[in-house]
Amino acid sequence: MGWILPAAVNLSVFFFAVAPSLPSTTPFSQIWPTTGANATLVLLSGSVVLGLVLNALQNPLYRVLEGYLLWPSRLYERGCARRRHHKWDLQDRLRLLRLQRRLQASIHLPALAQADLTRLGHHPRIARAAQRDRRRTAAQRALLREKLRRYPVDDAQIAPTRLGNGIRRFEEFGYDRFRLDTQILWNELTGAAPEQARRQVDLARTSVDFFIALLAGHAVVLAAAVVAVSTTGDRVAALTGTAISLGCLVPVWYRSAVAATDEWTAAVRALVNLGRKPLAEGLGLILPEELEEERAMWALVSKLSRVPYGDGATALDPYRAVPLPPPTPTA
Repeated sequence: MGWILPAAVNLSVFFFAVAPSLPSTTPFSQIWPTTGANATLVLLSGSVVLGLVLNALQNPLYRVLEGYLLWPSRLYERGCARRRHHKWDLQDRLRLLRLQRRLQASIHLPALAQADLTRLGHHPRIARAAQRDRRRTAAQRALLREKLRRYPVDDAQIAPTRLGNGIRRFEEFGYDRFRLDTQILWNELTGAAPEQARRQVDLARTSVDFFIALLAGHAVVLAAAVVAVSTTGDRVAALTGTAISLGCLVPVWYRSAVAATDEWTAAVRALVNLGRKPLAEGLGLILPEELEEERAMWALVSKLSRVPYGDGATALDPYRAVPLPPPTPTA
């Protein structure tokens, strides 16, 4: 569902909209099917192969769209700065709405809140946005909070793209809440967590994979359509319409992938919350009763998995479970 089905869609568009216009001298013309049965066979086999290839290349594909791969340093920094300011603007807009509601309800505002209300009310960009926000319904204001939740809690973790931030927010969840580095202990966590929690993560990621595969395939077919228009005089109108349609759909699939990270985030959050205790038991540790002690334990576990073994590893000894006594022999 995540990779083969989008590959079939993109391959079908290429077969029926672009390939007939390619020059007969291209290598593709040698394998072009001459009958309907052959066309179906080529389409099915090509979809499976292309889907498996995309699945194997998913990590670099995700990294490009997240802003980590093939991005010049200046463009990366500019993207991070832009996303960071967008997050701050959302925070200020929501805070201004809360303060204005409290003021309308005749609730006393502390001096600090009064200062924030004055500062935000005189901020040109925030004030303009606040005029629109006041006309929003409760559901529309909830969408603002949803957009804010698509950013990492820590500003230092901001990525240059919306997809990167949508994914980064759940990658940092375990560490931010419990000092459990899920990036390092992912295999251990998924191996110990309940089956239903693992299944939810897989299903949620499939939705994001689907839109990413559609986006990548559309970009390739779009490039092929542009090449076909520039090299042949046949079916120019059809090729141009195909290129324009695919170009319009690429941002739609990107936004859909960003929105689909909401369910992925919820699934990973459940995985961390439900899998911490089984993970501790699987590692031979006892989960502390106090949250600060638990955070200290997971920080040590993450460090032990990340750095070579040293004398500091003995700091985990207070959290280790007491081994069971050996069974007594029976007569």
